[in-house]
Amino acid sequence: MEITANNPNRKTWLTVKENSDFPIQNIPFGVFITKDDIITIGTRIGDFAIDLGALHQLGYFEGIPLTDDIFLQDTLNDFIADGRKTWRLVRNRIADVFDVKNSKLRDNAEHKDKIIFRMEEVEMQLPVSVGDYTDFYASKEHATNVGSLFRDPENALLPNWLHIPIGYHGRSSSIIPSGTPIRRPVGQSRPVEGSNTPGFGPSKLLDFELEMAFITTVANDLGERIPIEEAEDYIFGLVLFNDWSARDIQAWEYVPLGPFLGKNFASTISPWIVTLDALEPFRVANPKQVHEPLPYLKKEGNDSLIFIYKWQFNQKALLKPWFVILILNTCIGRWHNS
Repeated sequence: MEITANNPNRKTWLTVKENSDFPIQNIPFGVFITKDDIITIGTRIGDFAIDLGALHQLGYFEGIPLTDDIFLQDTLNDFIADGRKTWRLVRNRIADVFDVKNSKLRDNAEHKDKIIFRMEEVEMQLPVSVGDYTDFYASKEHATNVGSLFRDPENALLPNWLHIPIGYHGRSSSIIPSGTPIRRPVGQSRPVEGSNTPGFGPSKLLDFELEMAFITTVANDLGERIPIEEAEDYIFGLVLFNDWSARDIQAWEYVPLGPFLGKNFASTISPWIVTLDALEPFRVANPKQVHEPLPYLKKEGNDSLIFIYKWQFNQKALLKPWFVILILNTCIGRWHNS
């Protein structure tokens, strides 16, 4: 099925700033509370939040097989479980409804009042109920830089990274939407030189890791494998993922089983999920691998994506970004006590 929503020449009748992150070609999905205190699934174009529950109830998804309450929920889980065909049909229809040439909603003031809100009129929520998440070293540069924190820089990248995806399971219950205040974690740290007693107190080396997170569908049954050729069918979209890390706590606790309290106090995600379909125009060739991957990990085609982040920080914060990579675009910065 063609992705008509991605047409680069499409214009919308909504007012959208020239360099908006939410042009009509994006059409992400999220969950918000309206000014009438109604929670709904929605999308965004420009600075407008669009109530998909109201859009559906008023007949704008006619012909697409959707349950009556598919958008009247507090998470996207059921919609995501409907699969890629439904996601694509819905995105294409939203693009058509808000196309500059389509007057059906544009000229219906009563419907617009029920469907369209300005962003300052809504409160964004966590878009999905997270059952589990796995944190991968998705970038060679990221793995090398983090490895240098805890080992000899000459041995920063361990040999297995070049052969197998390296990851660990995180704490899904502490995933929160962007903008939620973060409490600095308290824990043990390495003993100071000349002492055998660990330190204890608020973390003094609180980092963030700016990463991408994939949101996946209800997938395979226990014990069943998904061939790598089919993996994309299970990926709904991506969010920005801010992986908060207390490095001083982590450095003391991570041997031999890996991070624990230094990593599980909070992880922040952006409230809008950008679909994999919307990112099709940004595919690029994969980086050259050092070793030929084993057959079950080998896939042909352009499977990497290019991202460029906009950095906007409070100037009062002392921030030192270490690096930005334009492959999976992982970025790390450190917040110092000040």
